[in-house]
Amino acid sequence: MKIKDILRQSRKAFPSLEIVPPLKGMTHNELVESVRPFMEFSPKYINVTCHRDEYQFRKEPDGSFSRHLVRNKVSEVAVCCAIMSAYRIDVVPHMICGGNTADEIDNKLSDLKFLGIENVMALRGDCTVGEKRFVPEEGGYSHASELVEAIRKFEAGNGIFSIGVGGYPEKHFEASNIETDIENLKKKVDAGADYIITQMFFDNDVFYRYADLCRKAGISVPIIPGLKPLTTSRQLTLLPESFSIDIPVELTSEIRAAGDDRQAVYRIGTDWCIMQCKDLLAHGVPAVHFYTMGKSENIVRILRECF
Repeated sequence: MKIKDILRQSRKAFPSLEIVPPLKGMTHNELVESVRPFMEFSPKYINVTCHRDEYQFRKEPDGSFSRHLVRNKVSEVAVCCAIMSAYRIDVVPHMICGGNTADEIDNKLSDLKFLGIENVMALRGDCTVGEKRFVPEEGGYSHASELVEAIRKFEAGNGIFSIGVGGYPEKHFEASNIETDIENLKKKVDAGADYIITQMFFDNDVFYRYADLCRKAGISVPIIPGLKPLTTSRQLTLLPESFSIDIPVELTSEIRAAGDDRQAVYRIGTDWCIMQCKDLLAHGVPAVHFYTMGKSENIVRILRECF
């Protein structure tokens, strides 16, 4: 079922889940079992992320260096197929501009169509290691809005896919200001995106301001807030560094006060996420998206408390 139809038909808010493909070496059964705890809540679909291919340079006997493709993770399509076959639920594979030509994008869309997958999350993707700014593949796409356009062109008006795109309540780190970032978001929606899932945030007021700015800019599609519970004190610096987000003073102070007590930090992060989720539901969001990062224990507790 298409996500746009699920959103339109749902009478109450529901949890949206996102998992990361595992490293190679995990078996099919291990993957299926890692997802099983979420089945208690009858999820309507599961998002599966993807990452750019990486390359390593190896020194040859003659002193030259050769470039080799390195794929450390199971593909998002393989993960989607495993989940679909085990649980008979919808999946949302992520698709990125980075590392893909236009022809490769079309080939991937053909595979998804063949498999009966009706949903896709269209993202630009991150820079490769060592890049200061995003560089598209020759013959590829520079922006997610172009990717959305390409998906709609592939469909040739047949409406094969429901397309989600990303939003950034604290603005994308490359945008000069929030207004410019929302203008770019509107380009994605105008190109054919059906809904928006936001980057993680830890202050709900940030999300409410963002949603209000989006509506004022003429963006009318559903906006799904994205949450991730903090699990370690190290994330106080890692998450702002990696995702250009702020962590509220109150949450930061609580975690620092817990010191080296890892269980206390884990509990504080989970409780904060529960508080966020309940407040978002009280404000009438259509769904709440959880970045599970391959972990289920804290997410399961949050879902039991909130749904």
